[in-house]
Amino acid sequence: MTPSLPLPDVTHERVEVITGRRSGLFIAVALHSSVLGSALGGARLWTYPHWSDALGDVLRLSAAMTLKNAAAGLDAGGGKAVIALPEGTVLDADRRRAAFLDLGDAVESLHGLYRTAEDVGSTTEDMLVVRERTEHVVGLPDAVGGSGEPAGPTSHGVYESLRATLEKVTGSADVSGRRITISGLGQVGSRLAVRLAAEGAVLTVTDVNPAKRDLALDLGARWTMPGEEHLVPADVFVPAGIGGILTDEVIDALDAAAVCGPANNPLASHEGADRLAGRGILYAPDFVVNAGGVIYLDLEAKGIGTRAETMERVAAIGDTLRRIFAEADARGVTPLAAAEGLAAERLTAGREPALSH
Repeated sequence: MTPSLPLPDVTHERVEVITGRRSGLFIAVALHSSVLGSALGGARLWTYPHWSDALGDVLRLSAAMTLKNAAAGLDAGGGKAVIALPEGTVLDADRRRAAFLDLGDAVESLHGLYRTAEDVGSTTEDMLVVRERTEHVVGLPDAVGGSGEPAGPTSHGVYESLRATLEKVTGSADVSGRRITISGLGQVGSRLAVRLAAEGAVLTVTDVNPAKRDLALDLGARWTMPGEEHLVPADVFVPAGIGGILTDEVIDALDAAAVCGPANNPLASHEGADRLAGRGILYAPDFVVNAGGVIYLDLEAKGIGTRAETMERVAAIGDTLRRIFAEADARGVTPLAAAEGLAAERLTAGREPALSH
């Protein structure tokens, strides 16, 4: 469940809110910016305590997508979609299909200004259902000629970001022997855990799903209870679940040298970046770290470059992060401020090349 947070300021070009005529579910599509092109961002299927929590989530996520796509050097704006499940709701196959048909109608109403894709709670198969109602969807299954699941590229970008973060705080990018805590073992977190374990990292992991403990056992990782993972001493803390985990209380108790992970909006408030800096904890901005999937989806959908060239772009996220750390040091600001500055430059300049390309 996403924690209840105050509604953010609305700086969006357009927000569509509907009750799905087939599913009866609250669905919101937020177009934050189309300055750099048609917006791209996934569709989240999640449980929320109230529809206003879902609305706040889609507003925050879509704004983060604008920053992510701009900093990644994509000619793509920022948007996001949310299908909200009331607490205790379990979708059967028919109602799930109905929900994604409703989402397709909502996406189509923006006439190409927003392209959707899979996200937390949704799948590439769900995107096939969306495709029945709109052509403005990417990341269809491999079996039908689509680009498939983007979690692999996302995980690769996180891995390269983690190496850059370790290099900054320890002097070496080598993960072997480093203490790394992963909070959330979904599609991206689990892939990252497998890779880090294979390379000799000392892992602590957790997830709200207790069944994920089996993966910890398989990897030889330490399992800790959700909500206690930030207390485990670590070189890098990796938030890889739902956003808002880094509250003031968690930051004040966090026992890590750095934070670097794929979770969208892990900071409960923007001021959390300053709070981390005040404790001497390096923060790798989430919208830079987790951009691998959207880079992959956008370039594949547009037919730009080969698959190998696309993965080189994903790997270059690590170098972009190194430059952000250097810029932050030179200006005496947080890495978050430096990364936001990079995105702002691209948004101001339009389709100018990105810093890392």
